[in-house]
Amino acid sequence: MGRDSNPAPGVSDHPPHSSGRHHRLNLMAFCKDFNARIQKYKPDTPMAVTITAYKDNTFDFTVKSPSVTWYLKKAARIELGSGRPGHIVASSVTLKHIYEIAKVKQSDPYCQYMSLESICKSIIGTANTMGIQVVKELDRFPKF
Repeated sequence: MGRDSNPAPGVSDHPPHSSGRHHRLNLMAFCKDFNARIQKYKPDTPMAVTITAYKDNTFDFTVKSPSVTWYLKKAARIELGSGRPGHIVASSVTLKHIYEIAKVKQSDPYCQYMSLESICKSIIGTANTMGIQVVKELDRFPKF
């Protein structure tokens, strides 16, 4: 079993690590299957991949959506979270952002049995630890 993180879309037949070479994986078949599964994502989206290689030279793999922190940073339009969460607010996101991220994360294998509400609460907790404030809606024109 191996884990890797590859940007979407597309992976070449030359792995960034030598993990596939030890198990005699059919890399062309893997690349074809992987590219088919990640078509819906934008380029340079980090994808978590878990590959299971079997003794009969077959394989199975699971592609997970990007991390919650990656989605929150994109939604908040920041590179890094706050250095002092709880004291300094790095940025803000709306409840709609949280809901949309939760809908995507619900398709992940480890979240498929969680309610959308539970996933939203978890994402809000992650946002708080990053110093990202969750608001009902963003003010288009801040008051002076």
